[in-house]
Amino acid sequence: MVENRPWANLLAHLTLILGVAVVVFPVYVALVASTQAPGDLLRGTLPMLPGSHGLENYTRMWQSGVSNAGAPPAGTMLWNSFVMAMAITLGKLSISLLSAFAIVYFRFRFRMLFFWLIFITLMLPVEVRIIPTFQVVADLKMLNSFAGLSIPLIASATATFLFRQFFMTIPEEMLEAARVDGAGPLKFFKDILMPLSITNIAALFVIMFIYGWNQYLWPLLITTNPDYYTIVMGIQRMTSDENPQWHLIMAAVVMAALPPVLVILFMQRLFVKGLTETEK
Repeated sequence: MVENRPWANLLAHLTLILGVAVVVFPVYVALVASTQAPGDLLRGTLPMLPGSHGLENYTRMWQSGVSNAGAPPAGTMLWNSFVMAMAITLGKLSISLLSAFAIVYFRFRFRMLFFWLIFITLMLPVEVRIIPTFQVVADLKMLNSFAGLSIPLIASATATFLFRQFFMTIPEEMLEAARVDGAGPLKFFKDILMPLSITNIAALFVIMFIYGWNQYLWPLLITTNPDYYTIVMGIQRMTSDENPQWHLIMAAVVMAALPPVLVILFMQRLFVKGLTETEK
């Protein structure tokens, strides 16, 4: 028998509401600050209601940016971040799907050795190998380019491992049925494995997109041309200025937060399903 405990339900809801408030309040503060006049934030107090300069601040940030801080227009930086994040995401998914497919369904010598070599790279993040990676990118003349921003980050041992584990749960009968129907390896991959992997792909797409969008150290290292600055780099440069214009910085922060939020909202159902689904 399930007991109805109204006080317990009330406490649970209050806890959830408090948690949401703690998460949302900094976002609300940034939104309010982005609508204030240039001098309002220098008084030491922040109004709790939006101001009347929101359209002006967002328009200026989008079109011209903060040139005295070395930051290009936010529209340019957002586009650079989007191109970089999409290139990293699609590259990671493509390479991980193909490598997991090869490891699971092809029988070749040292197959497991190659898998464990890929898996061991989890212990070597970009920060550890950043000097030799930068040297390779510089030798290939990919500094200040979208290729230099994305290609060194597209390999993913985590995604390869997750796809390998999922492919191993697919019954061997499917492979045998595909062989009987005359399907080759690529047709089996395209018509059977890919549709079954949609939820996993969606979940990893969201994670990888946010990973690529939030990159800071690598773009900071290889880009000196403002035309290739990402939005995270631009915000850092604006905050390090001698006289930071916080109303414009907060407008850039709000705009920087929108693309990852939209990706999560549009792919929420598949994202949750991909993280929680354990069997097909």
